[in-house]
Amino acid sequence: MTPLLPEDLGPPPFRFSASAGPTEGAAFTRPYKALVVAMVIISLAWWIRLWQLGHWGEHPGQGGGWFLLAIALMAWTGWAVLRSRTRIDADGISQNWIWHKQMPCRELAYARLIRIRGLEWLMAPRLYVRTLLGKFAVFYVADPQVLAQAECLVKELSEFRRPR
Repeated sequence: MTPLLPEDLGPPPFRFSASAGPTEGAAFTRPYKALVVAMVIISLAWWIRLWQLGHWGEHPGQGGGWFLLAIALMAWTGWAVLRSRTRIDADGISQNWIWHKQMPCRELAYARLIRIRGLEWLMAPRLYVRTLLGKFAVFYVADPQVLAQAECLVKELSEFRRPR
């Protein structure tokens, strides 16, 4: 009797063909990035204006420290939005954002593109993926070439995992 190997114990691993090769692009749309930058600038201007009017006391950290901390967090998140990129290749999907997230193709069980038709110019479509073990991730996809690859991945995976 031959011993069982790990690949014999479950469904076969998914292999994405990635016909266009590795594709990488912006995770968020330009209008969304502009909106994020504007929100940070407006919030900071508001904090400065309130300080000038004396609402925070004599020193900047006296009353508006939490507000300033919130603006710093917004700025950090905004910086992550500005530099975020999504990549799809034969090995898997990855996105660098506040943290780097990745999902290997061989573990994928389900994938779906979530979009708001008519608002894709502002809100990037999301690629929702789930593994065979139930782990899930959401990747933002604003670049048209990466979006086309994501559509191919969703189609190939659904055909691969279809019950026979």
